[in-house]
Amino acid sequence: MALHDPYAGFRFTVLVDQIVKGGFTKVRGLTRETKVESFREGGVNDHEHKLASLTSYGNLVLERGLADPFLYIWHQAVVEGVIKRAIITVTLKDPQGKDAWSWNILNAYPVKWSVADFDANSGQVAAESVEFAHHGYLLRPGLGSLTSAF
Repeated sequence: MALHDPYAGFRFTVLVDQIVKGGFTKVRGLTRETKVESFREGGVNDHEHKLASLTSYGNLVLERGLADPFLYIWHQAVVEGVIKRAIITVTLKDPQGKDAWSWNILNAYPVKWSVADFDANSGQVAAESVEFAHHGYLLRPGLGSLTSAF
């Protein structure tokens, strides 16, 4: 049996509608959770049934050095009522630089934009953080031998 080491979390790319929009230093929020509803059946006192319900997705957060105003302008359009949705693709790379895992975040648009604190004593790069609402994500096809176990 082959041993598979986990992938390094610092090798990744981010595309917006399949176009590189600058380098990102951090990606957070690739989460999903399926709610569970409890159901008690009459006469059954040793357990309750757990039924799968709605699956929800957390907001995606991208962070990078403050340089290109693209994400700020996109959020400004949302503030003004113009919602342009996009597919954001996050791809994790293997040690050879090939795609290992890739997620297409569907119908994403920015809902929060912020800039890190300015501090003359720190010497850190000014960074922006943008949070995106979306309709979920899918694994992008072509990732080798992903097969269903079910």
